[in-house]
Amino acid sequence: MTLKQTITVASLAAMTASSAFAQDLTPVTFGTNWLAQAEHGGFYQAVADGTYAECGLDVTIVSGGPQVNNRALMLAGRIDYHMGGDLLQAFNAAKEGIPVVAVMATFQKHPQVILSHPGQAETFEDLRDLTLLIGDNGFTSYYQWMMAEYGFTAEQREPYTFNPAPFVADETKAMQGYLSSEPYVIENEAGFVPDTFLIADAGYSTYATTVETMADTIAENPEQVACFVDGSITGWYNYLYNDHSAADAMIMEANPDMTADKIEYAISKMLSEGIVDSGDALELGIGAMTDEKIEDFYNKMVAAGVIEAGLDYSATYTTQFVNAMLGMDLR
Repeated sequence: MTLKQTITVASLAAMTASSAFAQDLTPVTFGTNWLAQAEHGGFYQAVADGTYAECGLDVTIVSGGPQVNNRALMLAGRIDYHMGGDLLQAFNAAKEGIPVVAVMATFQKHPQVILSHPGQAETFEDLRDLTLLIGDNGFTSYYQWMMAEYGFTAEQREPYTFNPAPFVADETKAMQGYLSSEPYVIENEAGFVPDTFLIADAGYSTYATTVETMADTIAENPEQVACFVDGSITGWYNYLYNDHSAADAMIMEANPDMTADKIEYAISKMLSEGIVDSGDALELGIGAMTDEKIEDFYNKMVAAGVIEAGLDYSATYTTQFVNAMLGMDLR
């Protein structure tokens, strides 16, 4: 069965289960920002179990990837919703006057980590004694904050080429990673468990994996946006805390390189580190955003020289679809 067929079967099952929503489903497309993985699981869950269909949407998920720019497709009107990165994208949209609006923050914590060899660093500050392998994108964003906030230096940074071999071979090096990816690779291929430092726990306080749409979509179809956000929130609770096998099957079909063990590892890390369900989400529900946290991160980025002062970023997000404590009983 193809991914499209799986999506169709899930939608039809939901339509059959509830005659109230058996007709006139609105087709919408959601583009992710990378290949299908557990970090997208709640969205696949809401397709697989019919949650989107229950409020009237027939959702198709389109994977991102190295050669795919789904955000550009949304700007061009070819898809309806997009999986954003962190709040820096929102701030840059404000700078460019692009009418993209974040309507939900899936991750309360950014999954970016720094890895070191066992025993080489006991605290985040101890990483200052090591050479850090950091990619160009990281150097211009979170590493600037690390320099401003903790005293890391440009001189101790070496470019990361997404090849862990230099890190594995040298105990004096640390490297960037994604919580559910590089630590798993190092453990399984290099034979040791690296020490892992989540930059969110060190104070890099951005939301991540946002859901974006265009301002016109909110103005013209607020009920559709509410359905998509509510369905996504419910999908994430069910994916993390209930049976997620159907969503996993869709993920593995969409991404043949994904395996069940990688998915289970990622889910365990999202749960243990509070990536999705922590912070504001504990009181307001998954997807939560607050003005205070967004302002706090903006001020940190200004202090680090990443973003200019005086930027009016208020139009690049809205809290009108979140913070309603939806789905918390599913936890």
